[in-house]
Amino acid sequence: MPKAGFWAIGGYAISFRKDGRWYADDEPIANQHIARLFSEHVRPDGKGGWVIDVGIDRQSVTIEDTALVITSVEGDSAGGFRVRANDGVSDSLDCTTLAIGPDNVLYCELDRGERGRIRARFLRAPYYVLTGLMQIDERSGTATLECGGRRHLVRRLAAS
Repeated sequence: MPKAGFWAIGGYAISFRKDGRWYADDEPIANQHIARLFSEHVRPDGKGGWVIDVGIDRQSVTIEDTALVITSVEGDSAGGFRVRANDGVSDSLDCTTLAIGPDNVLYCELDRGERGRIRARFLRAPYYVLTGLMQIDERSGTATLECGGRRHLVRRLAAS
């Protein structure tokens, strides 16, 4: 059923996984319009979980790591960077929100207006673009990224 042109949100166990894909009952959702719709309307439920809220249709969803992923990065250290997320929105990268998590996963935060600030995980290609520009201090293990004439420390997230 996930390959159908349209189906109601209800009736499936919906999840968003680390690979940046939506799933219904453990099958990848192949319809990119449905996947984009879910990414555009996922938000915190206020109770520590996540919900897709599309008009009168609402359903709790399981988020494996983050509700958004960074699909591309453009720009340079001098002029700054723009990132695009799986919800189709392109934003200026706020380098103060960059963080490295367990297994050296790179994250940033994105402001999604009414949906709030949402942490986003960098997919592999944009990860390599940005980390290729970082300076790593071998002794301390700290990473910094120059952006717009300022050097930003990329903080480490505590393992959970």
